[in-house]
Amino acid sequence: MAYTLIVGTRNWSSWSLRPYMALRHIGVKFAEEVIQLRRDTTTAEVQRRAPAGRVPVLEIAENGTRYTVWDSLAICETLAERHPDANLWPGDAKARAIARSYSAEMHSGFPDVRDQLTMEYARRIPAPDLREATKAQIDRIIAAWSDALGQHGHGGGFLFGRFSVADCMYAPVVSRFVTYGIALPPALETYCEKMMALPGMVDWGRAAKEEVDAGLV
Repeated sequence: MAYTLIVGTRNWSSWSLRPYMALRHIGVKFAEEVIQLRRDTTTAEVQRRAPAGRVPVLEIAENGTRYTVWDSLAICETLAERHPDANLWPGDAKARAIARSYSAEMHSGFPDVRDQLTMEYARRIPAPDLREATKAQIDRIIAAWSDALGQHGHGGGFLFGRFSVADCMYAPVVSRFVTYGIALPPALETYCEKMMALPGMVDWGRAAKEEVDAGLV
């Protein structure tokens, strides 16, 4: 078995960070390829590797066959299924259903947060004048995190206790809140600090800074 994760520019690609964090949590070796975004050649490069024309993409080679999984949540689900010992979903059925709901909500929602607080992982930028819709979506994230941590975060300090796909899905939001200095309740500040200190987040940040220093972003 061999994995290759194809990601976009690390400083910008929030979608790529999610399966990267899942792979880092599992602890398996994987190759990583980066396609630089926002270039004339980006679309052609991505389409050669990704059926949907987007990153991230996970290529899986095993038993003489190779196949591709795309979309960040689909990749995380696939990894959770292939590596049950990693416990990427909560063991309790109710908590697991809620974790999936929060993950899907992140996957499909919060358009104004994405638009106004774009991912700039290695930078620290003053927050723009936030629209009311953006403020409401930030409030929703704060409420979701507070509920998850309050109900399920014991025994680990992540959204559902131990690290899960839900944390992978919200990892880019954590980085956005840090980048733009979004004020959070103390418990959520602690959660963000815990996330940002994970080896995978640290390594991603180091690579993102190298992109910035090299003038790639």
